[in-house]
Amino acid sequence: MSGKATNRALERNRDKFGFAMLSLDDKRWQTLAGGYRVPFDPRPQLSKLTANNDTKGAWHVLWEELHHQGNVGEASYAAVPHLVRIYRQRGVVDWNTYALVAVIELARGSGKNPEVPEWLKEDYFRALRDLAETGAAEVLKAKDSEDIRAILSILAIAAGVRTHAKFIINYSAEELQEMERLASEVHP
Repeated sequence: MSGKATNRALERNRDKFGFAMLSLDDKRWQTLAGGYRVPFDPRPQLSKLTANNDTKGAWHVLWEELHHQGNVGEASYAAVPHLVRIYRQRGVVDWNTYALVAVIELARGSGKNPEVPEWLKEDYFRALRDLAETGAAEVLKAKDSEDIRAILSILAIAAGVRTHAKFIINYSAEELQEMERLASEVHP
């Protein structure tokens, strides 16, 4: 499919937030690889999140399949605009969206992970930016430390401080305090 034809196909799939994303009816979902580097179709799990049906199970599968030991794939990237769309529609602060999107983005381009496909770049990066804007509005309202950490990681990514985002998302407050303690013992 040519770039212009792909863009026209995506134009038809704009949601109310302005995202043009891979249609949930598109057959390419069946061939996109996830974190295990094998095809993973996240649509059934995305549908559960949309319907607010077995969200705990859906998140478990999405976490397991879209990111595995630092690996992500095209399915991971294609799911991001949908995850952000669903999150904004639900209107409930949930660390899962922020954290999973941050983990996927931080894995992008590292190791043998692919880059975001050209046909998805604009909408993938717009979804990251929009999630950061939503997070900027929600971070001061969030009460749970997991929610705050996940939101801060997306804000750090959006601000261009990826190393900070990695520390925020990968280490608990206790782990960071232990690192600080160990560092102070080495450099008093």
